[in-house]
Amino acid sequence: MTRIAALSFDLDDTLWELGQVIRRAEQALHDYLERYHPSVAAQFDIDAMAELRQQVAGERPAIAHDLTVLRIETLRRAARISGESDELALPAFRVFLNARNRVRVFPETRPVLEQLALRWPLLALSNGNADIQRIGLGDYFQHTISPAEAGAAKPDPAMFALACDRIGVDPAQVVHIGDDPLTDVTGAARFGLRAVWMNRDDAPWPEELPSVPHQRVRSLTELPGLLMA
Repeated sequence: MTRIAALSFDLDDTLWELGQVIRRAEQALHDYLERYHPSVAAQFDIDAMAELRQQVAGERPAIAHDLTVLRIETLRRAARISGESDELALPAFRVFLNARNRVRVFPETRPVLEQLALRWPLLALSNGNADIQRIGLGDYFQHTISPAEAGAAKPDPAMFALACDRIGVDPAQVVHIGDDPLTDVTGAARFGLRAVWMNRDDAPWPEELPSVPHQRVRSLTELPGLLMA
């Protein structure tokens, strides 16, 4: 087999649990709007804001891959609909982003990343807008690839191509680790990377997806043994 030259990691639900983080961040945003822009909060609760965000993404597919731009544009539109200045969008988004970056990494995340980073360059490939520097994991990664940089989100090949180009290696030399069967495993495998499915719940492969070559692990602690075998 081609030797491993680098590892790329998804972030959300691979290095930390995402669901509660997003719920807290959206609640923090709504609390901010209730305090400083009550007319917006009255018209757009958390669910209504999510519906508006989906509407904006549908109307503006060119920005749908960039969750930061999408959320800011959604806040601008919510402000205009509510009769307020859309200048509220940036400070409101910062409230969301501050809470969004308050994550609790899985207990094994730091020790495993530290071990792997001694042997291979690590890259972060995330469709989200988490900041690994603010979270405290930046020292483990040599590069971070975002949809904003690549112009598309996983499973589009653009993110994987940019990652390989950034470190100057062939796709077959990169192992990508992620929790999503479509965006991570299928996307990586189709572009020629080796894929590892972070399948913490031991779920079956989704029937709607074609089978692609991949390995499965239930915890990050299984990775060093798998990769060094």
